[in-house]
Amino acid sequence: NVGIGLNTGNCVVGNMGSEMRFDYSALGDAVNLASRLEGQSKTYGMGIILGETTANAVGDSFAKLELDLLRVKGKTQPERVFGLLGDAAMRNSVEFARREHANGARRPAYPEQRWADATAALNDVVNAGEALGLDLTGYAERYRARIADLTASPPGPDWDGVHVATEK
Repeated sequence: NVGIGLNTGNCVVGNMGSEMRFDYSALGDAVNLASRLEGQSKTYGMGIILGETTANAVGDSFAKLELDLLRVKGKTQPERVFGLLGDAAMRNSVEFARREHANGARRPAYPEQRWADATAALNDVVNAGEALGLDLTGYAERYRARIADLTASPPGPDWDGVHVATEK
């Protein structure tokens, strides 16, 4: 299994270097974010992670799951990240709508520190995912562990729900 990070933005692509060292490469902030998202694929148990710009660009053409509001290493602004789950047929299914509704309940509960509601919504996300043939337990377990840590050491009233990724 490999993880893939997809992001959309300006970059420089081409042959770069000198006679001593010459590479075909891609450089830029968008490329760096894609690389960081690729590293997060294992964290969330997803094969493909999308940055917010890419997720917005594909719209409803694919089934995707909003994973987190994440600040990756090297960035000051958080990025809303998504897992790519399937094609348009999955996106248009009743089961996907159930999963979308459950994840919609999780999103506000988490930054509002309503841990029991967030955990219940995660359980609903996993159950709805199973009906689609998806294993979302890695995603849910990540949040359950995070919620347990935040319950033991509450983040305070001004916490914005942004998770800071400490690994690339």
